[in-house]
Amino acid sequence: MAKRSRGLLSKRTRHLARHHKPSNQRVSDIIKEFNVGDRVAIVPKGNFANIPHPRYKGKIGLITERRGRAYVVELKIMSATRKLIVPAVHLEKI
Repeated sequence: MAKRSRGLLSKRTRHLARHHKPSNQRVSDIIKEFNVGDRVAIVPKGNFANIPHPRYKGKIGLITERRGRAYVVELKIMSATRKLIVPAVHLEKI
């Protein structure tokens, strides 16, 4: 018998894709621009190739820099700070 997958989106794709299907993405979502210091929310959408981990869904962070076509978002979780590299598609300005 084959071993069950325990990947990043195991048992979660239905929850992530329910309201955000790839066909619902607009061009304006893909070419969004943010400035350093903007507060953003992490909202995983449609494109599962470069999606942030589901545990960060809905978290609010601060943009610290731009890396390529993505942004570095600094999150404070409890007493720890995390830096995530997230594409603009998965960010919404607060």
